[in-house]
Amino acid sequence: MKGRVNTALRELISAIIDSPEYREFDHQLSIMKEHPELKRQIDEFRQENYVLQRTAESDELFDKLDEFSQRYDSFRRNPLVDPFLNAEAEFCRMIQEINQEIVEAVNFG
Repeated sequence: MKGRVNTALRELISAIIDSPEYREFDHQLSIMKEHPELKRQIDEFRQENYVLQRTAESDELFDKLDEFSQRYDSFRRNPLVDPFLNAEAEFCRMIQEINQEIVEAVNFG
């Protein structure tokens, strides 16, 4: 990658790092690094959620997600967990939107 594309990429990376979404995610991640066991539990929560959404049949997905949500309700009320998951979701959403715009602009999809 050379020239303008590389320059634009570096500018995009800088803009992402300067964004409120990234700054909040980075802040929450630094808090999680101080609580490795909690971070491990969050990773398990995310993995189970991902597998559930990818494998459950559409007619049973709502019930399984409801059961999953009830099981993790007290976990999500932890004052460190929900802010981290929310910040992560916001940052991921921003990255997905950037990716989607690039894909659409270059007719790659």
